[in-house]
Amino acid sequence: MLAELSPALIAEVKLAAQLLASKQRICVLTGAGISAESGIPTFRDKQTGLWENYGVEDLATPEAFTRDPKLVWSWYQWRRQMVADKAPNPAHHALAQWQYHAQTSDQQVTLITQNVDDLHEQAGSAVTHLHGHLWRNRCSQCETPYQDQSRASYDNQGTMNFDETLLSCPHCGGYIRPDIVWFGEALPVQAWHTSEEAAANCEVFISIGTSSLVYPAAGLAQSAKQNGAQVIEINPDPTPNTIVDITLAEKAGIVLPLLIEEITTL
Repeated sequence: MLAELSPALIAEVKLAAQLLASKQRICVLTGAGISAESGIPTFRDKQTGLWENYGVEDLATPEAFTRDPKLVWSWYQWRRQMVADKAPNPAHHALAQWQYHAQTSDQQVTLITQNVDDLHEQAGSAVTHLHGHLWRNRCSQCETPYQDQSRASYDNQGTMNFDETLLSCPHCGGYIRPDIVWFGEALPVQAWHTSEEAAANCEVFISIGTSSLVYPAAGLAQSAKQNGAQVIEINPDPTPNTIVDITLAEKAGIVLPLLIEEITTL
C-alpha cells in the first residue's frame, strides 16, 4: 500500500512509524479536517441555503442565543441533520485500532479532538472533546444536562428529522442549548486539564487535520514541544508551523491506516 504514495511521503511515513513505535506516551489532536473526509463540512466552510446570510456571530455565540435562541437552535438542529448519516472514515478506524493495540503494549495513546461529532466514538476510540458534543444538550441557565438529547424522529421513509421547537429546562425554565463550546466561552475544565497534562507529558504529539494555529488548542503542540516531545503533522495542506518535526502532507484517511500498519508491525 505504501507504493501508492510518493517516495518522499513513503520515507516520511516510515520515519514517523519508527519514531512512534519507539515511544510510550503519544498525544493525538484531531481537527475539522478528519471529519471533513467523512463529508462533514468544516465550520469555516461557506454556509449554504437558508444559512448563507448568517455569520458566526449570529449562530455560535452566547450573545446570539440570548438574542435569538430559536435561530441558533434551528441551525444546530440543521447541523445534526447534516451529520446524522455520516460514518467514521479510515482515519477514525485507524486511530481506534491504534488505541486498541496500545492496550496490549507499553504505549499510551491519548486522543483529543476539537470536533463536536461522535465519529471517533463510533469507530471505537476513547476521546476527550475540547469543544463539546453536538449530540448533547444542556440548560443555558442552570447548566443541567438535558436528557432528550437531539429531539430526532423518523418519518415513514426512514428519514431522520429534527424538531426545531425550543425546549425549556424542567428545573429552572431556561432554554435548552447544544452542549457546544461557543466562541467567547471557556473550554470544559476537565477536558482541558486532561489535554494539557497529556500534551505536557507526551513524547510525540500528532496534529491531524487542524492548523495548530488557533488557540487555546494550538498551545498543546507548543507545550509538548517545550517539554521535549517531537511533533508530527498530518494535513494535506501543511501549516507554516516551525515546531513540526515530521510533516505527512496527505489526507488522514490515506496516511493513518498505513502509518498504524507500520507501527503495529515494527
